[in-house]
Amino acid sequence: MNDGSVPLIAQVAPTEDTCTTTPAALTPPPREEAERIARVFKAVADPTRIQILAMIESSPSGEACVCDLTDPLGLTQPTVSHHLKILVDVGLLTRAKRGTWSWYAPAPDRPAALHALLTQPH
Repeated sequence: MNDGSVPLIAQVAPTEDTCTTTPAALTPPPREEAERIARVFKAVADPTRIQILAMIESSPSGEACVCDLTDPLGLTQPTVSHHLKILVDVGLLTRAKRGTWSWYAPAPDRPAALHALLTQPH
C-alpha cells in the first residue's frame, strides 16, 4: 500500500549506466502521421520544387500558372507539371482549373516554417 510518502516507481539518479528519460516521453507519432510528414519532406527535398514554391509564394497575385514557371526554370511544361502535382499531392499547393490552364497557389494550411523559409530575402 502506498501512502504517498514513497513513490511506486523508484527514481534513480542518472549515472553512466542508467537513463532517466521516461518511456512516455519517447512516444513516437503514429506511423500514418510519420509517413505523411516524410512525404512532405521528400517533396521539398528537391531543389526544383523549392524554386517552384518560392516563385509562387513571391508571385504578386499569390498564384502561378504552369506557363509562368517553365521559362524561368528552364524546364518543359510536362516536367514542371510533374513537380506541381507532387506539391499538390502533399498539400503544399492548391490547384484551380481555369479553362485549359491550371493555376497553383500556396495551400492555406501549409507549414508556417516553410512559408518563412521561402520568403526570406535571397
